Amino acid sequence: MNIRTLIFFLILIPIMLLGMILGLILNAIDGNGDRFHRIATLWGRFSAWVFGIEVTVEGEENYRPEGNYLVVSNHAGMADIPLLLGWMKLNLRFVAKEELGKIPVFGWALKSGGYVMIKRGQNREALKSLLEAAAVIKSGRSVHIFPEGTRSETGTLLPFKRGAFLVARKADAEILPVTIIGSHLITPKKSLTINKGKVRIIIGKPLCTSDFPDVESLMAATRRIIAANL
Repeated sequence: MNIRTLIFFLILIPIMLLGMILGLILNAIDGNGDRFHRIATLWGRFSAWVFGIEVTVEGEENYRPEGNYLVVSNHAGMADIPLLLGWMKLNLRFVAKEELGKIPVFGWALKSGGYVMIKRGQNREALKSLLEAAAVIKSGRSVHIFPEGTRSETGTLLPFKRGAFLVARKADAEILPVTIIGSHLITPKKSLTINKGKVRIIIGKPLCTSDFPDVESLMAATRRIIAANL
């Protein structure tokens, strides 16, 4: 634990709680979470400023801000989510663990804001909850999934799971491959330390699901693009 960790608990979490309460109110008004997303974008950028995280984005020309995509990226640190919210110019929702949706205020705001809560495992209920993300994409919003399913301790790319790519095919959505570099040094796994540093977000060209004969080939192509930019 360091001074930035204390700032997180003493300053950022209270601010985030207020934002979630405001988000609940706005979600009840507009019913689609779009204004809640704008709050999340500001929170992401504010978090980076507080912790001294310098963010550079490459490949912004590869996507349309008004488009809706299945965004797929590697996952190396807790900073990944606020940084993607702050710097991706998309109306973005995340797929999150079901347990997060049960947290009072926090989970309620996520669910009412259009975030998709998924069950763990490979059973029918897990697949059903995951495919709810397809409906969010079809509504005109983008959805982000970490196909590794967990954070990498070293920043190296872990094996992908098929779920994200089933969502893309179900929604007939383009996959936007994104590589995040350096976030594992900001918030190391199994540590409460938060470091300042530099993070690069590299956005690849979108992949059309119809160009691939099956989920496996789509998953392999996406992984190759993300791995090539690490």
